[in-house]
Amino acid sequence: MPKSKTIYVCQNCGNESPKWLGRCPECNEWNSYAERHISPTPKAAPASGAQAQELSRLPANSVSRLTLPLAEFNRVLGGGIVPGSIVLIGGDPGIGKSTLLLEVASMIAGYADKVLYVSGEESAHQIKLRADRLGLRGEGLFLLPETDLQTIMERGQEIAPRLVIIDSIQTLHSGDISSTAGSLAQVRECTQRLMRWAKSSNTPILIVGHVTKDGSIAGPNTLEHIVDVVLYLEGERYSSYRLLRGAKNRFGSTDEVGVFEMRDRGLVEVANPSEVFLSQRSEGAVGSVIVPTIEGTRPLLVEIQALTSPTAFGLPRRNANGVDYNRLLMITAVLTKRARLSLGTQDIITNVAGGIKVNEPAADLAIALAIASSFKNARVEPGLVVIGEIGLSGELRSVSQLEKRLTEAAKLGFTTCLIPPLSSGQKLPREIKPIPATTLSQALRLGLMKESETE
Repeated sequence: MPKSKTIYVCQNCGNESPKWLGRCPECNEWNSYAERHISPTPKAAPASGAQAQELSRLPANSVSRLTLPLAEFNRVLGGGIVPGSIVLIGGDPGIGKSTLLLEVASMIAGYADKVLYVSGEESAHQIKLRADRLGLRGEGLFLLPETDLQTIMERGQEIAPRLVIIDSIQTLHSGDISSTAGSLAQVRECTQRLMRWAKSSNTPILIVGHVTKDGSIAGPNTLEHIVDVVLYLEGERYSSYRLLRGAKNRFGSTDEVGVFEMRDRGLVEVANPSEVFLSQRSEGAVGSVIVPTIEGTRPLLVEIQALTSPTAFGLPRRNANGVDYNRLLMITAVLTKRARLSLGTQDIITNVAGGIKVNEPAADLAIALAIASSFKNARVEPGLVVIGEIGLSGELRSVSQLEKRLTEAAKLGFTTCLIPPLSSGQKLPREIKPIPATTLSQALRLGLMKESETE
């Protein structure tokens, strides 16, 4: 009979060590090792029943997705929830994860079938109070305030729901593991058992996950590898808008973004995010430029803002909100070297209005034009949108899906666009006039109004 042994496991990355270590050699986290006792287990009999199937003989489109009532949620998921899949949703505390999932559960229970909502953090009466505030009736929605995984699976098999929601995975525990709830072993074991239950019963499961200080899912990194879909609900603390962004999706694109607005009746989807994000923009503001971006398959118009001011310290500061910091440094260097703007003594602050994050190179020219507009105190030409990637030599490079971007801009009333030179075969909407520019210096001359025109 083999003897039990003791190992030490990193609670951040899952690395195992025969002795305790102050710092994990894999993830460099301090004081993250926890003691774990491993009991000997008899060898399991080989599994039987699964048969190998030839790919060409499998029927096409044999699995129909569970369509959610919220179109923005469906967009991020790739068209709906795939039966038997596990979706992990993370976000900061109070961002609206439980509110969104309670709305989804109530809507699905109203037209599809029974839904099981498992809560390890709130009682059934507390969830009822939230449902009353949101105006949800809850027919077909079963509440289960339980943290024991075995009990949850037994109740789930009795109810046979169409959808299961776990809020949250860090509160569940399995009696087979001696560690406390929320530990690496508990989170990993509970997720794996839920995965096996979802695959065998063909029941999709939505799991809520806590996040750490840096915004990543709390618990072992292997948690994101076990699940099929990883979504993040993001938003500024004092903003009413929430963004549902995909980080992993085995059944669709990870570039899609769903936009919601937090109201007194819960989260409401935003059908036209571009119009909403530009509704509070002051016309003719200095340092403000509009750029059409692409989020997945959707064109989205966002406002890039920039502010320059003489630095009061020895080294100028660079602050990037919503844009990549290294990209900002590169654009600033090109403006200084190629466009001959004296930015070495200027603090530069950039911001994307509405809490949107823009990472694609197509926004390079908009960031540069916003910085130059603030530095020269010159407004951008009215009715202008800006698209283009900037090279280190100051040249402008073309971007993809230009026609789709400009079509969205034309719908919102923009009449001109500052773009790199068009290649042969590119078509643009008739409602918008192109202004091609080959270099960054030429783009600044064409995009900014003259001093006499700004007065």
